[in-house]
Amino acid sequence: MEFLTNPIAWWIEPFTENVFMQNLLWVSLLTVISTSLVGTWVVVNGLSFFSDALAHGVLPGIVLAVIFGFNPSLGAMLAAIVMVAGMSVVRNNSSLPNDTSIGLLFVGFLALAVVLISSPMGSNIGDLNRFLFGSISGVSSADIWQQAIVAVITVLSVTLLYRAFAAAAFDEVQAALLGLRPKIANAILLFLLAVVIVSSFETVGNLLVFAFLIAPPATASIFAKTVPMIMVFAVGFGVFAVIVGSLVSYHYDTAPSATVALVAVVMFMLVLTVDSLGKTSSKVRLS
Repeated sequence: MEFLTNPIAWWIEPFTENVFMQNLLWVSLLTVISTSLVGTWVVVNGLSFFSDALAHGVLPGIVLAVIFGFNPSLGAMLAAIVMVAGMSVVRNNSSLPNDTSIGLLFVGFLALAVVLISSPMGSNIGDLNRFLFGSISGVSSADIWQQAIVAVITVLSVTLLYRAFAAAAFDEVQAALLGLRPKIANAILLFLLAVVIVSSFETVGNLLVFAFLIAPPATASIFAKTVPMIMVFAVGFGVFAVIVGSLVSYHYDTAPSATVALVAVVMFMLVLTVDSLGKTSSKVRLS
């Protein structure tokens, strides 16, 4: 109960006395801004499964980049582009549902990454832990600047293209009639999603970036009724998860990224439970 009996030592001093905690806080907050804003459109458009698949689909590109000695972020972005293009080809040339094409590519890309790592070419790569779970406690100033640039790009894109994203999400026919080109808007959204995932894989990790994309916006959507309000509350919930999760990780020596992600998911469950109880209570009073 030190967080109550000695709040300064528990809540404040870890961030004021440890450089790595300061870097962790900055990179996490910047990541939350990007993932919460893009994640709001992911939730609104029902792209959660696709986001998870894309987060895993970049792994072959990362592995090949490490094997051949070029930038892992470039390899991840190329893999993301190939996966998006592959999904479009399957969807446009077969009668399979979207989730089937996504699932096939998801399994295929993840299997390819494992095959590459287990092959003689990948003998010097090591395991996938760094890419799956990130290294959020060992970030550098360069990582912070990278996340800051992505956060700025995300904020500008979501602000300038809000009308096009909204029209494409809720009524593609009306969007086309208004000249907003919903297919182009959706393509830009998918590209922005890929950028956010790729920029976060070395800090948050591919498995855990999914939690940041989904949990804060999903939590906010329980009670927020407009997209801008969902974005605002999603960022707030994300910031809360980052602060609490990183402090729990610091004091109890747990994995930082996983702890923050777990706090975000637990927060969703708590808000959902409170909201459900509130609706139940209202029904009882009305009856």
